[in-house]
Amino acid sequence: MTENRNRQLNKSKASYKSTRKAGRRNTDLGSVLDSQSEILLNSAHAGSRSNGAIARQQDDEGWKEREGRNELKRVTGLGELEDVTEVEYRRIRLERVVLVGVWSSRETTQAQAEESLRELAALARTAGAQVMEGVLQHRFKPDPATYVGKGKANEIAAIVAATDSDTIIVDADLPPSQRRALEDVAKVKVVDRTAVILDIFAQHATSREGKAQVELAQLEYMLPRLRGWGAALSRQAGGQSAGANGGIGSRGPGETQIELDRRVIRTRMARLRRQIARMAPARDIKRGSRRRNSLPTVAVVGYTNAGKSSLINRLTRSHELVENALFATLDTAVRHSEAANGRRFMYVDTVGFVRQLPTQLIEAFKSTLEEAAGASVIIHVVDASHPNPFSQIDAVNDVLQDIPGIEGTPALIVFNKIDCIDEAALQRLKNLVPDAFFISALTEEGIDALRKAVESRLPQPGVHVDAVIPYTRGDLVSRARQFGSVGQVEYGDTGIHLTADVDSRLAAHIVASAEVAASANGASHDTAGISSADHSVSGFAG
Repeated sequence: MTENRNRQLNKSKASYKSTRKAGRRNTDLGSVLDSQSEILLNSAHAGSRSNGAIARQQDDEGWKEREGRNELKRVTGLGELEDVTEVEYRRIRLERVVLVGVWSSRETTQAQAEESLRELAALARTAGAQVMEGVLQHRFKPDPATYVGKGKANEIAAIVAATDSDTIIVDADLPPSQRRALEDVAKVKVVDRTAVILDIFAQHATSREGKAQVELAQLEYMLPRLRGWGAALSRQAGGQSAGANGGIGSRGPGETQIELDRRVIRTRMARLRRQIARMAPARDIKRGSRRRNSLPTVAVVGYTNAGKSSLINRLTRSHELVENALFATLDTAVRHSEAANGRRFMYVDTVGFVRQLPTQLIEAFKSTLEEAAGASVIIHVVDASHPNPFSQIDAVNDVLQDIPGIEGTPALIVFNKIDCIDEAALQRLKNLVPDAFFISALTEEGIDALRKAVESRLPQPGVHVDAVIPYTRGDLVSRARQFGSVGQVEYGDTGIHLTADVDSRLAAHIVASAEVAASANGASHDTAGISSADHSVSGFAG
């Protein structure tokens, strides 16, 4: 028995030594194979680029021979567009994308479709992508299967291969079935306009509430677009149908992995909705505090990248984030200002608008847009250098119409960036919108006139007070100057004679203080008087 054990031990040692030698040989061989594989991959990659270039040239020659209403038309100028942002994620390799748009003569024109695709290119750059190509297709209606049709999908796949692109971005809200069908043909990721906007919002959200709202919008968008392969579509073992896999501990709910993912997403969405609901009281407290202090608010709205933050910086001399990027401002920013007569008020910077704004974001940022509904004055900022500024005005007005309580609010139309257009274009805008204001936040041209117009449209306090208050309550004079309109201040032997128009809350404090002073001096209570001041505010509809 001892001899057998020794023989087995010797065999094990010999086997271990041979295994170590083989391992060393395999390691050396693996290194050689790795280096050879790297060379082959590089050669194949170079060959694919060369073949892609040849295929692109052949396709270009073939496309020149095809003419018709369904022909793919390249949109020029996308590659030469100026970068709209300088951010840290540009240090890494940018995602290479191809833009695809479909338009119908029943709904739009080719010029409008090209402008929409250029805006999509700006959105893609803001999201951190490199636009390689942009194509448009004229169709009576989108193809129900691949959105562009099978033949055009193959042509787009050739463009993707020729440009070595990673992603296709479609200028529409693409249904999940069409996205999957186009992915199967092109063999690359396909996203739509909504996904790009959501990605930008996710990058730029800074506050806790803003991040929660963006995540909720992303999950709402993702839920119907989940897709599974292989094991993700197999069901968990459950019940007698488990077969050979059945038995104790193997009986599950019988859900597929994709169903489990959907359940996790729904649970997360419910948790986010509860978190956002808990944040609402704090937002209401801040808004109520402004109302109690009788601080008028001026909401600045407009299309994204129209220069809203730059304008507020000029009007308030503050240093809010200013960036030549789409959706640089997502969270509500409040800036205090002071009128020429010393009265305090606030400017509220809101999130920018865009065409085809995802419905998920409209609901998620309803709290932000509510600032416009509660404002005393609205400044509607328009990019005067845009090729079609009136389309941006219509896009903003379409969203504002859905906000309750905004009707009747005085509004000012302000064309910004007039330093970027020539005198002839400026004169055309002035002829079309004679009541608008034309300014440049960069050069400060027209800023003073706009500031005076805003201050003149602030609501006036509704209570007129004429009282003598003690010197110990000089703070009431300061508050009257900040939150009201002071007519007269005289310093006498018995106190401060104050005449002002203030709100009812401050008027009550002034009268109470005057009555205390009158009692101390042995005078009658007639030293304080209040009356209702029927001030009217003229409305301005831009």
